[in-house]
Formats: sequence, C-alpha cells, structure tokens
Amino acid sequence: MKTEQKSSSKKTYWYSGLIALAVSLMVVAGFQFFRPEPVTIRHLDTRAGHQALYTTDKEGDMVPLDFTATARKVLDAVVHVTSTRSAGAGEMRQFDYRQLPDPFREFFKFHPFGDKEGTPGEEGERWAPQPMVGSGSGVIINEKGYVITNNHVIDQADEIEVTLHNNGTYKARVIGTDPTTDLALLQIEAENLKALPLVDSDDVEVGEWVLAVGNPFSLTSTVTAGIVSAKARNININKEKFAVESFIQTDAAINPGNSGGALVNLDGGLIGINTAIASRTGTYNGYGFAVPSNIVTKVVEDLLKYGTVQRGVLGVSIQTINGHLAKEKGIEFTQGVYVAAVTPNSAADKAGLKEGDIILEVDGRPTNTSPALQELIARHRPGDKISLTFLRNGKEQIKEVVLEGIGGSTELVKVENREALHFLGAEFETLDQETARKLDIGGGVKVTTLYPGKLRRETQMREGFIITRVDGKEVRDVKGLANALKGKQGGIMLEGRYEGQPGNYYYAFGMEP
Repeated sequence: MKTEQKSSSKKTYWYSGLIALAVSLMVVAGFQFFRPEPVTIRHLDTRAGHQALYTTDKEGDMVPLDFTATARKVLDAVVHVTSTRSAGAGEMRQFDYRQLPDPFREFFKFHPFGDKEGTPGEEGERWAPQPMVGSGSGVIINEKGYVITNNHVIDQADEIEVTLHNNGTYKARVIGTDPTTDLALLQIEAENLKALPLVDSDDVEVGEWVLAVGNPFSLTSTVTAGIVSAKARNININKEKFAVESFIQTDAAINPGNSGGALVNLDGGLIGINTAIASRTGTYNGYGFAVPSNIVTKVVEDLLKYGTVQRGVLGVSIQTINGHLAKEKGIEFTQGVYVAAVTPNSAADKAGLKEGDIILEVDGRPTNTSPALQELIARHRPGDKISLTFLRNGKEQIKEVVLEGIGGSTELVKVENREALHFLGAEFETLDQETARKLDIGGGVKVTTLYPGKLRRETQMREGFIITRVDGKEVRDVKGLANALKGKQGGIMLEGRYEGQPGNYYYAFGMEP
C-alpha cells in the first residue's frame, strides 16, 4: 500500500513538473512574442558600394561614374550673387491692415504699417520704399576675379555682392552685359580664386553626364546630376530683338537661384551657364537650359576687348524645316534651315542668298535647326567671313559671306574711354546723325545701359538719355564726354534729352567715390 502511495506521489510530482515546465515555456514564449521588437543599428562599410556605376570615356574605355571628384573641382568656383535695388517712387507699395484676416490684424496694427502714434494707418498709406533683393549664381572664370552670370540676375541692380564658397563676400562691379544672350560679366577684388576652364561646347554630346552647380532657393553650393537631354534648344524666353537662344538642355535639377550657375562635364569643365527652366510651377519640372560655353567665351572676349558685344548679322528670316513646312513650300524634306526672307542690302543679300534657299552648314558645321544657325552666326563679329553651304532648287552651293553689324557696317564698335567712364556705371555711344537731326541737336552721347554705379545710385536717369551738355559745355561724342569729366571734382550737372519726350532733363551727382 505504501509502495503504491509513493508511486502515485512520484507520478503527481512528475506531472506537476511537466506542467510547470510547460507553463514556464509558454510564459517565456509569450514574453518573446509580445515584447517590443528591439531596435538595431546597422553600420555598413560605405566602400562596398563605392564606384559601383561605370560609364565610358571619349576613347570608349570603362571608367567609374563618380561625381565626388567633379564636385570637389568646381564648388570653389561657383559663387552666390546678390543684387539689391532700391524701389523708386513709382514702386512704393500701398498697404491697408484692415484687409488682413482677423487673426493677423493685431500684428500689423501699429507702426510701420500704421501711423507713428500707434493708431491704424489710413487706407492706402505709403511708407518709405524698401530695397528689393534678388539672388542667383555665378561662375569664376579667371583668377583675376572675373565672374560670369546671367544678365537677368543683376539687371537694374544698384549694388551687387558676390559670396564665395568659403562665405567670403565682395562688392562686384559690372564689366559689361549682353541682354541678347542673357549674360553679364562682373569682377571682384579677391585673391587665390579658383576658376573653371571653359571647354568646347560643340564636343558635348546628348546623353553625356553633367552636373549643375549653383544656389537654388539661396541654398548655397548645391550640386545636382543629370544628362544632356538635347542641344540647340530655343524656348523663346528672351524677348530681346536680336536674342540668341541655342540652349543646352539637361535634366539635372535646376531651380530659381541656379541662374548664372555652372553646368559642367565630369572633368570639371564649364560647358554652359544655367539660365532657364521649363516649368508650370516656377520650380524644377524636368528640364533646365544653359547657354553653351562657346557663346559665353565669345561674349566674355568681346566685353573685355571692346567693352561691348560685337554681333555679326547674316540678314535673313529663317525657319527650321520640318515635314509640314516642306509640304507647304513644295520642297523635298531635308534637315536644314529655310530662308523665308532676305533683308535688302544685308550681308546675305550682298552674297547672293535668296528666299527659298536651304542653309545646310556654316564653315562645315551642320545647321539642322534655326537655333543651331543662330548660335554659329553669333560666334562671329562684323567683318568675319564665313562659308555658307546651302541648297537651291535641289542643288548644293557654297558662298562666302562677310557678316555685318546690326547697323549694316563691317566695322567693329569699341567703347572709347571705357575705364574713364566706368565709374558712372553706364555704357555710352555717340548719337547717330539721323537721330541728332531729328532732335535738332548738334550731337550727343546716348546712355545705352545702366549698371550699378553713380548714375543709378544718385540720379533718376533712365536708359536712352542723350547727354548734350556737361556743366553747361556741349558734348557731341563719347570722347568729348570723357574729356569733359576728366579731372572734375565736386558736383556735376548733366543736361540732355529723351527721344520722343519734350524738353530738357538735368541730372546732378558728385564725383567723390
């Protein structure tokens, strides 16, 4: 009996142990199941994915696709450009605090938007004009401090500042501008500058990797990558009469503030100046556009050597040939540029070009589109001779054409006494005789462009003003203006006219810095 009781007791203990073990395992399992999953931080060796992508170089050899080396080469040469303009009297804004939603009225109830006593301002009250500040990008292209940017970045500015990649800030002066290509050349006084070399943009190929470097939304030193999407694009954004648009198109992200920045190849060579975007929203929408470096080179050389851009003109109205135009004109479709009209006595007319000719090449370079032809002509100056290959009645011909300037001359126009007059912040040209006769004056000097400088800062002068007298003494040309200002001290009075407006205008300023 006792033996049976012991046996039964052992079985009970055994079963109890098994049950306890099972419960313990369930508790442990339940805890493992319901407890929060632990957070683990993994550290990856970045070298594992480094240079995983490859591309081919000009020789067709495989090379690593690595943007870091390119970025290091170019960042120091891309700058932030800030332009400041004081609002004129006609730009003083009106403000009525009562137009604000209720929650915001208290914030704007008192000065400066109300009156100085703290009572609400009268409806339509005006206050002192506030300076308008714009910003963009620029590229250092020479160790002497020359910076290329877009004309629209600094247009109408009273003051321009350039901030380097190291955050050093410098006042900039305008060397010259070219609205027809939307380019401007600045200069700063700084040392140990890193400059970008300009490369031949003709060598750029569609599909080639490029980087866009600039200051979008004032985020300095921003780099984006993409490819060249197309070349010789015209998007009709420049409304100047003799505008030249033959953009390099890229899908590298370009946004407001990138204007004037660099588009570079993987070697760090400057292939273009970022200028515009295609967008319905005002921000990046897939495509950006850059002025090709070959046009940039021509503009910079002209501004430095002549003080103004020397624009060669062919003298034709043109259209890119497509299937519809070929059908309309009854011609066989071919890639080229259709001559829709020839300006009488122009360079093209004198060389024998006719309406209906199809231009195929300029100096052996193909002109498949109108922008391509525009770009090739824009690289030349008045007096340059070019070789034009074209089709006439299905037969290929070649003619030599001597390009002329906008005024019909082959002479180069040089801004005289540029340095002597530069402190005024303007470009001048001697008034043509026809306009002088029309205004019934003996001559004068026309202000063609205003830059940041004395005239804009200290007077209300507008572009187009014709200077006829300096301190009462008559001036008839640019040389005479420079001589009249030479050695002057104290106050200066300029007298002159505006074409199409009656009466004389007077502007006074001081000669002190």
